[in-house]
Amino acid sequence: MTHDHAPKASRNQETGRLSFMDSVSPPRSGWLGRGGPSRRSARRVTAPVHIFTSTACTFSTVPALKKAALAVTSAALLSAFVVTPASAADGDDDAPKPPATMSQIGGAQLGRSGTQVSLGPGAPVLPKKLTGRSWMVSDAETGEVLAAHNAHWRLPPASTLKMLFADTLLDDPALLPKTREYTVKDEDLAGMGEGSSLVGIKEDHSYTVHDLWLGVFLRSGNDAVHVLSSMYGGVPKAVQAMRDRAEELQALDTNVVSPDGYDAPEQVSSAYDLSLFARDGLQNADFREYCSTADAQFPGEQKKGKKRETFGIQNTNRLLTGADGVTAYKGIAGVKNGYTTHAGNTFTGVAERNGKVLLVTVMHPADDETHAVYKEAARLLDWGFAATGKVTPVGELVPPKSAVTGDGSDTAGAGKGAEADTAASDKGGHGADKAARAAAATDGSGGVGIALGIVGGVLVLLAGGVFLVNRRWPLPDLMRRRPRP
Repeated sequence: MTHDHAPKASRNQETGRLSFMDSVSPPRSGWLGRGGPSRRSARRVTAPVHIFTSTACTFSTVPALKKAALAVTSAALLSAFVVTPASAADGDDDAPKPPATMSQIGGAQLGRSGTQVSLGPGAPVLPKKLTGRSWMVSDAETGEVLAAHNAHWRLPPASTLKMLFADTLLDDPALLPKTREYTVKDEDLAGMGEGSSLVGIKEDHSYTVHDLWLGVFLRSGNDAVHVLSSMYGGVPKAVQAMRDRAEELQALDTNVVSPDGYDAPEQVSSAYDLSLFARDGLQNADFREYCSTADAQFPGEQKKGKKRETFGIQNTNRLLTGADGVTAYKGIAGVKNGYTTHAGNTFTGVAERNGKVLLVTVMHPADDETHAVYKEAARLLDWGFAATGKVTPVGELVPPKSAVTGDGSDTAGAGKGAEADTAASDKGGHGADKAARAAAATDGSGGVGIALGIVGGVLVLLAGGVFLVNRRWPLPDLMRRRPRP
């Protein structure tokens, strides 16, 4: 049987953890009620909910010249010292092996099998006991990959694929506004795999889009995914939109078959692609809100003549909630966990510490340690924060195709909220290019002047491109953890 949820996901313990923002659902005192019976089986969770508020901040932007310098340094040192510790997945003769050749998107080093990291003076060594078949640690704002292990190995993603689903459908809030209500029909819940994780949606009951997204992110509900897909135009349309989105993000390791991440033939992704999905999704305020919500209220059964019941749901991301004996990670702000019998455990998380924001993805660690995916992710985050500034990046998270075109100009809709930066950069880039051509035309040394002009123009355009990418991809207004009172 295949389960599309994290093991023991139905357990919903009292944690008293902070949410990263004002709760998306109103608080309810005391113990929470449960939803009523349904014609389809659905898990119900019961827990007391304590909701706290927090403040939001805006990340600063890394200067463009620093970014350019780092990019040049990374390219120059691409083949520098690489540490490759033993991996349980690689060392076990019976374990699947990564392919000999993998995608080189983001850098040639990321296409190599094994662990890729370039340690500088004072850099900490990588944690021991990393058993994930694939993992990656990257800077969420600059896109620099600090270390990776089989980054482009195409593996089943489980429910972490829901990040792509959310990034795709949330990109157009006018299409599915949060307040829109929808009455669920039997056919909306057809086609879900056996053992799917469910938030507890009932046929003939109405839900808002807001409710459904809570079901997707907190309970990893395949029922919520299928209802949203129906509202979008059907599962095939949602799948095609996700494929198109993956291509736009240059997430070419990913093949979408089912929008909920349930095991399906040829449905794969990679640690690199999952990091791209998280990074792009986190540009969206609604995405950030849902993925960072620890607990909320969900509509239950509507009995005739009575007020509709609600029941409590808790996020299955244990690094966020601190449930089931997992220590909540300080500074965590999402993003998504997953589990199927074929994919094993998968997890992508984002965390902030001392103004630095890191992404970590772990896919299919060994199952001989309880909650290994969270423990290994936490160790990698600890390493990443300690290693920042002490390692040479081994690659980068590339921007979407439409972010920057080949001629230095911007395309329509190329960045979220970056229109002003685009206009300024385009103006500066084209103006400098014209100046370089004019200088070359008037230079008395002929070919030398032309060559210098071309080189100057190319450098200006490269700097402009780096500036555009850097300006567009810091995470805006990501939530910070406020100290618990």
